[in-house]
Amino acid sequence: MVDTFDLPIYTIDAFTDEPFCGNPAAVCLVPYGKNLSEEKLQKIASEMNLSETAYIEHLETATMESSYKTSNEFKLRWFTPTNEVPLCGHATLASAATLFFCANNSSDAITFHSKSGPLIARRNGEGITLDFPINPVQPYDRQKVTSLIKEICDPALVEDVVYSSGTRKLLIRLKDSTTREELESLSPDTRALQASDTSGDIKGVIVTIKGRESIIDKSGKPYNFISRYFAPWNGIPEDPVTGSAHTVLADYWNKQLGRDEFYARQCSKRGGELIVKKVKAGRVELTGRARVVLTGTLKL
Repeated sequence: MVDTFDLPIYTIDAFTDEPFCGNPAAVCLVPYGKNLSEEKLQKIASEMNLSETAYIEHLETATMESSYKTSNEFKLRWFTPTNEVPLCGHATLASAATLFFCANNSSDAITFHSKSGPLIARRNGEGITLDFPINPVQPYDRQKVTSLIKEICDPALVEDVVYSSGTRKLLIRLKDSTTREELESLSPDTRALQASDTSGDIKGVIVTIKGRESIIDKSGKPYNFISRYFAPWNGIPEDPVTGSAHTVLADYWNKQLGRDEFYARQCSKRGGELIVKKVKAGRVELTGRARVVLTGTLKL
Protein backbone atom coordinates (compact mmCIF):
# COMPACT_ATOMS: atom_id res chain seq x y z
CA MET A 1 0.00 0.00 0.00
CA VAL A 2 1.31 3.44 -0.98
CA ASP A 3 2.15 5.70 1.98
CA THR A 4 0.10 8.86 1.47
CA PHE A 5 0.08 11.97 3.60
CA ASP A 6 -0.95 15.62 3.64
CA LEU A 7 1.73 18.23 3.03
CA PRO A 8 0.89 21.72 4.36
CA ILE A 9 1.81 24.38 1.80
CA TYR A 10 1.68 28.18 1.84
CA THR A 11 2.24 30.94 -0.67
CA ILE A 12 3.98 33.98 0.78
CA ASP A 13 4.72 37.28 -0.96
CA ALA A 14 8.17 38.30 0.33
CA PHE A 15 9.74 41.75 0.63
CA THR A 16 6.37 43.50 0.59
CA ASP A 17 3.43 44.20 2.87
CA GLU A 18 0.94 44.15 -0.01
CA PRO A 19 -0.62 41.04 -1.56
CA PHE A 20 0.42 40.24 -5.14
CA CYS A 21 3.57 42.35 -4.88
CA GLY A 22 7.10 41.38 -3.89
CA ASN A 23 8.35 37.89 -4.68
CA PRO A 24 6.06 34.90 -4.16
CA ALA A 25 7.39 31.62 -2.82
CA ALA A 26 5.73 28.35 -1.94
CA VAL A 27 6.69 26.93 1.44
CA CYS A 28 6.10 23.31 2.48
CA LEU A 29 6.20 22.11 6.09
CA VAL A 30 7.33 18.50 5.78
CA PRO A 31 5.76 16.46 8.61
CA TYR A 32 8.05 14.81 11.16
CA GLY A 33 9.27 11.42 9.99
CA LYS A 34 8.26 11.94 6.36
CA ASN A 35 10.81 11.90 3.56
CA LEU A 36 10.29 13.22 0.06
CA SER A 37 12.47 11.93 -2.76
CA GLU A 38 14.53 14.35 -4.85
CA GLU A 39 12.20 13.58 -7.73
CA LYS A 40 9.12 14.45 -5.66
CA LEU A 41 10.68 17.67 -4.37
CA GLN A 42 11.39 18.76 -7.94
CA LYS A 43 7.95 17.73 -9.20
CA ILE A 44 6.22 19.79 -6.50
CA ALA A 45 8.36 22.81 -7.37
CA SER A 46 7.55 22.37 -11.05
CA GLU A 47 3.84 22.05 -10.20
CA MET A 48 3.88 25.24 -8.12
CA ASN A 49 5.77 26.98 -10.95
CA LEU A 50 7.01 29.82 -8.76
CA SER A 51 10.58 31.05 -8.81
CA GLU A 52 11.19 29.04 -5.63
CA THR A 53 9.53 26.37 -3.55
CA ALA A 54 11.04 25.95 -0.08
CA TYR A 55 10.96 22.82 2.03
CA ILE A 56 11.25 23.12 5.81
CA GLU A 57 12.17 19.86 7.50
CA HIS A 58 12.97 18.79 11.04
CA LEU A 59 16.62 18.11 11.76
CA GLU A 60 17.87 14.54 11.95
CA THR A 61 18.25 15.07 15.72
CA ALA A 62 14.58 15.99 16.11
CA THR A 63 12.26 13.86 18.23
CA MET A 64 8.55 13.15 18.18
CA GLU A 65 8.13 16.13 20.52
CA SER A 66 9.69 18.51 17.99
CA SER A 67 7.19 20.78 16.28
CA TYR A 68 7.02 23.68 13.89
CA LYS A 69 5.43 25.67 16.70
CA THR A 70 8.15 25.28 19.34
CA SER A 71 11.45 24.30 17.70
CA ASN A 72 13.89 26.99 16.60
CA GLU A 73 16.19 25.01 14.28
CA PHE A 74 15.19 23.41 10.98
CA LYS A 75 16.62 22.18 7.69
CA LEU A 76 15.78 24.30 4.62
CA ARG A 77 16.07 23.58 0.90
CA TRP A 78 15.02 25.58 -2.16
CA PHE A 79 13.95 24.41 -5.62
CA THR A 80 13.21 26.41 -8.76
CA PRO A 81 10.87 24.83 -11.34
CA THR A 82 13.93 23.19 -12.90
CA ASN A 83 16.60 22.61 -10.23
CA GLU A 84 17.74 22.94 -6.63
CA VAL A 85 19.65 26.12 -5.68
CA PRO A 86 22.10 26.63 -2.79
CA LEU A 87 20.57 29.88 -1.52
CA CYS A 88 17.35 31.84 -1.93
CA GLY A 89 16.74 34.96 0.12
CA HIS A 90 13.09 35.64 -0.59
CA ALA A 91 12.09 32.01 0.00
CA THR A 92 14.01 32.08 3.29
CA LEU A 93 12.06 35.17 4.32
CA ALA A 94 8.87 33.39 3.23
CA SER A 95 9.88 30.31 5.24
CA ALA A 96 10.42 32.38 8.38
CA ALA A 97 7.08 34.12 7.81
CA THR A 98 5.39 30.72 7.47
CA LEU A 99 6.78 29.60 10.82
CA PHE A 100 6.10 32.90 12.61
CA PHE A 101 2.68 33.73 11.15
CA CYS A 102 1.16 30.40 10.07
CA ALA A 103 2.70 27.81 12.41
CA ASN A 104 2.66 30.35 15.28
CA ASN A 105 6.25 29.58 16.17
CA SER A 106 7.06 31.19 19.52
CA SER A 107 10.76 31.81 18.89
CA ASP A 108 12.26 35.27 18.39
CA ALA A 109 14.85 33.81 16.01
CA ILE A 110 15.07 30.67 13.88
CA THR A 111 18.17 29.00 12.48
CA PHE A 112 17.86 27.30 9.11
CA HIS A 113 20.53 24.73 8.23
CA SER A 114 21.13 24.87 4.49
CA LYS A 115 23.65 24.13 1.75
CA SER A 116 24.91 27.69 2.31
CA GLY A 117 25.46 27.03 6.00
CA PRO A 118 23.36 28.22 8.95
CA LEU A 119 20.97 31.10 8.16
CA ILE A 120 19.30 33.04 10.95
CA ALA A 121 15.91 34.74 10.63
CA ARG A 122 14.67 36.92 13.45
CA ARG A 123 11.61 39.03 14.15
CA ASN A 124 12.22 42.75 13.60
CA GLY A 125 9.10 44.79 14.38
CA GLU A 126 6.72 44.20 11.48
CA GLY A 127 9.54 42.76 9.39
CA ILE A 128 11.94 39.84 9.41
CA THR A 129 15.73 40.15 9.32
CA LEU A 130 17.80 37.49 7.59
CA ASP A 131 21.48 36.94 8.35
CA PHE A 132 23.28 35.71 5.22
CA PRO A 133 26.87 35.28 4.07
CA ILE A 134 27.95 38.21 1.90
CA ASN A 135 29.11 37.35 -1.62
CA PRO A 136 32.10 39.43 -2.73
CA VAL A 137 32.53 40.61 -6.32
CA GLN A 138 35.61 40.74 -8.51
CA PRO A 139 36.39 42.73 -11.68
CA TYR A 140 35.30 40.96 -14.85
CA ASP A 141 36.38 41.30 -18.47
CA ARG A 142 33.32 42.74 -20.17
CA GLN A 143 34.63 41.62 -23.56
CA LYS A 144 33.80 38.06 -22.48
CA VAL A 145 30.13 38.99 -22.10
CA THR A 146 29.67 41.47 -24.96
CA SER A 147 26.90 39.38 -26.52
CA LEU A 148 25.15 39.01 -23.17
CA ILE A 149 25.27 42.76 -22.49
CA LYS A 150 23.83 43.49 -25.94
CA GLU A 151 20.81 41.32 -25.11
CA ILE A 152 20.11 43.52 -22.08
CA CYS A 153 20.95 47.08 -23.09
CA ASP A 154 23.06 49.36 -25.23
CA PRO A 155 26.67 48.63 -24.20
CA ALA A 156 27.27 52.40 -24.13
CA LEU A 157 25.04 52.56 -21.03
CA VAL A 158 27.33 50.23 -19.03
CA GLU A 159 29.50 51.79 -16.32
CA ASP A 160 30.95 48.67 -14.69
CA VAL A 161 30.89 44.86 -14.89
CA VAL A 162 31.81 42.61 -11.94
CA TYR A 163 31.28 38.97 -11.04
CA SER A 164 30.40 36.99 -7.93
CA SER A 165 32.05 33.58 -8.19
CA GLY A 166 30.24 32.36 -5.07
CA THR A 167 26.84 32.78 -6.67
CA ARG A 168 27.83 32.77 -10.37
CA LYS A 169 26.05 36.09 -10.76
CA LEU A 170 27.20 38.79 -13.18
CA LEU A 171 26.55 42.36 -12.01
CA ILE A 172 26.15 45.10 -14.61
CA ARG A 173 26.10 48.68 -13.34
CA LEU A 174 24.56 51.22 -15.67
CA LYS A 175 25.74 54.83 -15.84
CA ASP A 176 24.52 57.15 -13.07
CA SER A 177 22.59 59.19 -15.63
CA THR A 178 20.31 56.18 -16.25
CA THR A 179 16.78 56.83 -14.98
CA ARG A 180 14.57 54.45 -13.05
CA GLU A 181 12.21 54.44 -16.03
CA GLU A 182 15.01 53.34 -18.34
CA LEU A 183 15.97 50.53 -15.97
CA GLU A 184 12.34 49.40 -15.71
CA SER A 185 11.92 49.52 -19.50
CA LEU A 186 14.65 46.95 -20.19
CA SER A 187 13.06 43.89 -21.80
CA PRO A 188 15.69 41.35 -22.82
CA ASP A 189 14.69 38.26 -24.74
CA THR A 190 15.47 35.81 -21.97
CA ARG A 191 15.91 32.86 -24.33
CA ALA A 192 18.47 34.83 -26.31
CA LEU A 193 20.03 35.97 -23.03
CA GLN A 194 20.44 32.37 -21.89
CA ALA A 195 21.89 31.39 -25.26
CA SER A 196 24.40 34.26 -25.11
CA ASP A 197 26.38 32.45 -22.40
CA THR A 198 26.58 28.69 -22.27
CA SER A 199 29.82 28.48 -20.29
CA GLY A 200 28.03 27.57 -17.06
CA ASP A 201 29.89 30.38 -15.29
CA ILE A 202 26.86 32.66 -15.23
CA LYS A 203 23.59 31.67 -13.60
CA GLY A 204 22.05 35.13 -13.22
CA VAL A 205 22.51 38.77 -14.21
CA ILE A 206 21.97 41.72 -11.87
CA VAL A 207 21.45 45.13 -13.49
CA THR A 208 21.76 48.06 -11.09
CA ILE A 209 22.00 51.84 -10.91
CA LYS A 210 23.01 54.20 -8.13
CA GLY A 211 20.18 55.87 -6.27
CA ARG A 212 19.62 59.61 -6.10
CA GLU A 213 17.17 62.07 -4.58
CA SER A 214 14.73 61.69 -7.48
CA ILE A 215 14.51 57.87 -7.20
CA ILE A 216 12.08 57.48 -4.32
CA ASP A 217 9.50 55.18 -2.76
CA LYS A 218 5.79 56.01 -2.45
CA SER A 219 6.45 57.97 0.76
CA GLY A 220 9.18 60.06 -0.85
CA LYS A 221 12.17 58.29 0.72
CA PRO A 222 15.10 57.92 -1.72
CA TYR A 223 16.71 54.58 -2.52
CA ASN A 224 20.48 54.09 -2.27
CA PHE A 225 20.38 51.75 -5.27
CA ILE A 226 17.83 49.93 -7.39
CA SER A 227 18.16 46.81 -9.51
CA ARG A 228 16.64 44.07 -11.64
CA TYR A 229 17.60 40.41 -11.85
CA PHE A 230 17.38 37.93 -14.73
CA ALA A 231 18.10 34.21 -14.31
CA PRO A 232 16.85 32.18 -17.30
CA TRP A 233 19.71 29.69 -16.66
CA ASN A 234 17.73 28.68 -13.54
CA GLY A 235 14.36 28.70 -15.27
CA ILE A 236 13.52 32.23 -14.03
CA PRO A 237 13.18 34.84 -16.82
CA GLU A 238 13.05 37.66 -14.26
CA ASP A 239 12.90 37.31 -10.49
CA PRO A 240 10.65 39.89 -8.77
CA VAL A 241 12.80 40.45 -5.63
CA THR A 242 15.99 38.47 -5.01
CA GLY A 243 17.62 38.17 -1.62
CA SER A 244 20.70 36.35 -2.90
CA ALA A 245 21.32 39.10 -5.47
CA HIS A 246 21.41 41.60 -2.62
CA THR A 247 24.17 39.63 -0.90
CA VAL A 248 26.18 40.52 -4.02
CA LEU A 249 24.87 44.09 -4.32
CA ALA A 250 25.76 44.73 -0.66
CA ASP A 251 29.42 44.03 -1.34
CA TYR A 252 29.48 46.01 -4.59
CA TRP A 253 27.80 49.16 -3.29
CA ASN A 254 29.73 49.02 -0.02
CA LYS A 255 32.92 49.27 -2.06
CA GLN A 256 31.49 51.97 -4.33
CA LEU A 257 29.77 54.19 -1.75
CA GLY A 258 31.74 53.45 1.40
CA ARG A 259 28.66 52.81 3.50
CA ASP A 260 27.29 49.72 5.25
CA GLU A 261 23.51 50.18 5.15
CA PHE A 262 21.26 50.67 2.14
CA TYR A 263 17.60 51.13 1.30
CA ALA A 264 16.99 49.28 -1.95
CA ARG A 265 14.28 48.40 -4.41
CA GLN A 266 14.14 45.69 -7.03
CA CYS A 267 12.25 47.20 -9.94
CA SER A 268 10.43 44.24 -11.43
CA LYS A 269 6.78 44.54 -12.40
CA ARG A 270 5.77 43.30 -8.91
CA GLY A 271 8.62 45.10 -7.17
CA GLY A 272 9.74 45.01 -3.57
CA GLU A 273 11.84 46.81 -0.99
CA LEU A 274 14.41 45.80 1.57
CA ILE A 275 16.99 47.20 3.92
CA VAL A 276 20.47 45.82 3.27
CA LYS A 277 23.11 46.05 5.98
CA LYS A 278 26.66 44.77 5.71
CA VAL A 279 27.81 43.50 9.10
CA LYS A 280 31.09 42.15 10.42
CA ALA A 281 32.64 38.77 9.66
CA GLY A 282 31.50 38.63 6.04
CA ARG A 283 27.78 38.71 6.77
CA VAL A 284 24.91 40.79 5.45
CA GLU A 285 21.47 41.40 6.97
CA LEU A 286 18.42 41.68 4.73
CA THR A 287 15.25 43.05 6.31
CA GLY A 288 11.84 42.94 4.67
CA ARG A 289 8.20 42.26 5.26
CA ALA A 290 6.04 39.38 4.05
CA ARG A 291 2.38 38.74 3.30
CA VAL A 292 0.61 35.37 3.53
CA VAL A 293 -1.67 35.01 0.50
CA LEU A 294 -2.54 31.30 0.34
CA THR A 295 -2.74 28.34 2.71
CA GLY A 296 -3.52 24.81 1.64
CA THR A 297 -2.63 21.12 1.60
CA LEU A 298 -0.98 18.94 -1.01
CA LYS A 299 -2.31 15.38 -1.14
CA LEU A 300 0.71 13.12 -1.64
